Amino acid sequence: MSTEEKSAKNATKEYEDIPGTYVFDADRSRQGYHLNMFCISLRLAENRAAFRADEPGYLDQYPMTAEQRQSVLDRDWNEMLRLGGNIYYTSKLAANDGVNFQELAAKMTGMTSEDYRAMMVAGGRSVEGNRYASEWEGKE
Repeated sequence: MSTEEKSAKNATKEYEDIPGTYVFDADRSRQGYHLNMFCISLRLAENRAAFRADEPGYLDQYPMTAEQRQSVLDRDWNEMLRLGGNIYYTSKLAANDGVNFQELAAKMTGMTSEDYRAMMVAGGRSVEGNRYASEWEGKE
């Protein structure tokens, strides 16, 4: 299968039409390998200290794409997932920054931590209008 055929196949995955969701599948796993290896490195105290001392320098150890690298430096959590990051690995970076999982989820939804918690306690986000991104086309 050629690269073009693989790209076309990946672009047509049904679950790519779920709004705001980046399914971590085999393709994203390959895409985000170095990003995830960086994130999981932060489980060790000496790596966290080295990263805090020189973020760009520490990232030089991992051959990420320029986009992946910038998403880390910007703490663009959703972009990290789009670029192949695994939520459980990227949460290591959040933890390094003192951000707990609830706060991280809130940041990723554009909500305050309090509003996110209240939404989840009330039953979560409604699926209405959130089933398929293609439903949004032309509705802006």
